Amino acid sequence: MQAPTRDHLDWPFFDESHRALAKDLDGFVAKGDLDGVDHGNVDVACRHLVATLGAAGFLRHCVPKAFGGASEAIDSRALCLVRETLAYADGLADFAFAMQGLGTGAISLSGSQALKEQILPKVAAGEWISAFALSEPDAGSDVAAMACAARRDGDDFVLDGEKTWISNGGIADVYTVFARTGEAPGTRGISAFVVLDDTPGFTIVERIKTIAPHPLARIRFENCRIPATQLLGSPGEGFKIAMRTLDIFRPSVAAAATGFARRALDEAVTHAKSRKMFGAMLADLPTAQGMLGEMATAIDAAALLTCRAAWRRDVQKLPTTREAAMAKMTATENAQWVIDQALQLFGGRGVRCGEITERLYREIRALRIYEGATEVQKLIIGRELMKAR
Repeated sequence: MQAPTRDHLDWPFFDESHRALAKDLDGFVAKGDLDGVDHGNVDVACRHLVATLGAAGFLRHCVPKAFGGASEAIDSRALCLVRETLAYADGLADFAFAMQGLGTGAISLSGSQALKEQILPKVAAGEWISAFALSEPDAGSDVAAMACAARRDGDDFVLDGEKTWISNGGIADVYTVFARTGEAPGTRGISAFVVLDDTPGFTIVERIKTIAPHPLARIRFENCRIPATQLLGSPGEGFKIAMRTLDIFRPSVAAAATGFARRALDEAVTHAKSRKMFGAMLADLPTAQGMLGEMATAIDAAALLTCRAAWRRDVQKLPTTREAAMAKMTATENAQWVIDQALQLFGGRGVRCGEITERLYREIRALRIYEGATEVQKLIIGRELMKAR
């Protein structure tokens, strides 16, 4: 498999450390460590991928340097490069990497020194798998509708309620869980906690199958008692912690979508240059050239927004809520369109099970929903625009 284009590394958003990382990533993929991943057994596959990525040193980009990480603080541009490369190669590998960061991002931001020392080195090494538990059966985009509750009881908190659509649910060792603690109405009364998988009262209720296989579950807390020391930040700060975490990782979702789109474009170009049609090659036809041109432009537009959001956070140290939302919305929507165009160029072969275009078509769809659906990103952008004006 050829490596994705690296032309965008010449853009001023990146420095030599990022170009070196891209070289390491390309070498890792070329070695074939991601070949033959069994998507039919996602639990085994994800455990294997986390261990492999940990041994290769790439999970170090998910945590700060003081706890086994690659840089002083989590570097958004590095996250984007890793996710784009892994998504280009294998969507499940991208998922395995991304969840190590998202699942412990709140711990990196707001955890106690003891929690960070206990959890983050194991995550960086690929020894532990992490999960991020925010969504509920009746509280997805509407976080204020959260019903899962945590009540203080002496030196403990007691959790009761359910979460659903939890990535790595059923295989994770550590969960970042958001629950209502009631300090104020709506999102101001939510707190964040760390829950280990062997905690009494914590159970996996249901495993969820999706069009692109990933380990997903509905989880339940019944009189689940955890020490108050596993609270992240202060009571009532959970929503802010969740949003700060998502601001870090939303650009990387955009990068993953761009990786999917780049793979679709490369596959389409290769196909067009080898497919005979109407006495010529498909690539010689103006219609095909026009489609490929639009696809390439859509990818560059998404990549520019993604790089801007990550660079703004890393270098300018400025809020990126609006920029991350723009990148996530544009990249995921553009990637869906690019992959659809690639499939169209492949014709009937494009929808055949086992073809790369068919796999990409299934894998891209969830990215337009998770970590804030496209419609939510539009609202975020509009709200931030009104605040700025």
